[in-house]
Amino acid sequence: MNSRQRVEAAINHQQPDHVPLDLGGSPTSGMHVSSVYKLRQALGLDGPVKVIEPYQMLGQIDADLLDALGVDVVALEGPGTFFGFKKENWKPWTTFDGTPVLVPECFNTEPEPSGDILMYPEGDRSAPPSGHMPKDGFYFDTIIRQPPINDANLNVEDNLEEFGPASDELIDYFVAEADRVQSYGERAVLATLGGTGFGDIALVPAPGMKYPKGIRDVAEWYMSTVTRFDYIYELFERQCEIGLANLEKFHAALGDRITALFVTGTDFGAQDGSFISNRSYCDLYQPFHAKVNAWVHENTNWKTFIHSCGSIVNLLPEMIDAGFDIVNPVQTSAAGMDARGLKERFGERITFWGGGIDTQKTLPFGTPEQVREEVLDRIEIFGDGGGFVFNTVHNVQAGVPVENLVALYDAVRESRDR
Repeated sequence: MNSRQRVEAAINHQQPDHVPLDLGGSPTSGMHVSSVYKLRQALGLDGPVKVIEPYQMLGQIDADLLDALGVDVVALEGPGTFFGFKKENWKPWTTFDGTPVLVPECFNTEPEPSGDILMYPEGDRSAPPSGHMPKDGFYFDTIIRQPPINDANLNVEDNLEEFGPASDELIDYFVAEADRVQSYGERAVLATLGGTGFGDIALVPAPGMKYPKGIRDVAEWYMSTVTRFDYIYELFERQCEIGLANLEKFHAALGDRITALFVTGTDFGAQDGSFISNRSYCDLYQPFHAKVNAWVHENTNWKTFIHSCGSIVNLLPEMIDAGFDIVNPVQTSAAGMDARGLKERFGERITFWGGGIDTQKTLPFGTPEQVREEVLDRIEIFGDGGGFVFNTVHNVQAGVPVENLVALYDAVRESRDR
């Protein structure tokens, strides 16, 4: 099998020749730039790494690293970053931990007197900053810029500013990107086209907008899903209309070059359980998830992908009923998310994309042998009968010992030889 065939078999619940591997296929299945650099150095691959998503400081996974590790998936993503500026005109920078990297031209590299780094929407330093990395930090935190809310004048258009028809320029960009990633070989393509992440809390504060209006405070947003239910529902209705129209455009341009579509990254789980009820999910989110999934399945050969952190075991039946084919990141360290239990209960109905190793404890703090044992165990459990694409639980973080990174991918390679 080639890589695309391997992934297609797995997500169709057929046994592939071996478990497919993803690294960097999506914004939630990648690796911090410092860890990418360390892994490349360990494998004898030279050169600085590009920061392709400044918010999480994700590093680009280039073709040479894909080849060295035997990765089966490539990402198809847009031209912009979380902070609203394009990934272009790269310049050198050094992270707080000393890693040499390349960042986009509009990435602010000038520290404040405190040593902190502020990030500005669209790279415009005349606008209020929308991101903050503390001195010696690894990531950016969103800065909440909530304007005063007057319920009498609250307009759903204010929360729709970042959603709109896909331009011809954007369509052309994605077509060119699809051509580029196709040169990486016959790999599966995981596309993040945007616009269908209903209530994705990372996007609610609109860090890429200079002066966002509407409901932009995280706490206020969550309360509004109850206290302003009608407003949020109307917002999702309008967003869904725009999103479906854009998907039609993307499909007309890209066709079956896409293997799977990243539909939404809205989190519903905490470490000890889901933080919304099943009824709340079904009342507010499921109708729009179902509409998107139905359109995709009726009009394309794509599979649909939901990312939701934490303990979501109680919500999985409703997510499956909404039509999702794939769930990520499969946080096996959360309550009720035992790997074997998930496979036994849901393995025939949904593909697990993730869950390959715990990134909270084992990968950063375990021994290389513990890493190896957990990887092989997860592949044995999740890989039986297909329905599994190996990835870590969410992105690989900074500070992971390089020996553990090497052990992780050595174990994946070992499983292929068994």
